[in-house]
Amino acid sequence: MKRTLILPTLSLALASSFAPSGFAADHGDVPAAGTDPTADITDLYAWMNDDTSRLNLVLNVSSNAGPAATFSPAVAFAFSISSSTTYGGPQQSAKLICKFIDATNIECWLGGEYVAGNPNNPEGIVSARGGLRVYAARRDDPFFLEYTGFGNTLAEAVRQVVAGQVTFDTQRCATLTPAQQTGLVGLLTHGADGAEPSNTFAGQAVLSLVVQVDKT
Repeated sequence: MKRTLILPTLSLALASSFAPSGFAADHGDVPAAGTDPTADITDLYAWMNDDTSRLNLVLNVSSNAGPAATFSPAVAFAFSISSSTTYGGPQQSAKLICKFIDATNIECWLGGEYVAGNPNNPEGIVSARGGLRVYAARRDDPFFLEYTGFGNTLAEAVRQVVAGQVTFDTQRCATLTPAQQTGLVGLLTHGADGAEPSNTFAGQAVLSLVVQVDKT
């Protein structure tokens, strides 16, 4: 499963991961976002608690955020959430919106839930009814990338395409043989000359907005 997921991702990451501006977990937002680092989304994560009672959302912005980096009050962060009572059933949609009032305090609302205050406490701030919890601060960049391995993988993939060794289906998606998949994954998960992988983004940080929503 990992092999089939990793390889198609390469084409999506191509434009941004080799940007000349530096090594930062950034995925190529529109040019206007570049004028404000806190409007430039690096990653978005979403998952349910083990007991599926709460939805966890993490939105990271401002690639390679320095110690003095802060969220901008000029930016509003919106999560569009759809849910259904049964898998594949009719969807109900809601929008969770968070906006910093100033450099320190935030306000977030979703339906009848509203929370405001300084979200820098590790426990976060919680709405009066307890359905919404918010935390925001500068955190270690969670994106792991072996930059040399990525470059080697991309170069080999392009070589195979140019050499006519890769076929494409009617949707223009690459069809790789098991041997091609194994070879490319091997390059992706190693550094120069087969060295163990290292995290190119180690020591870098992002501004992280973390929201926990009660399923109800």
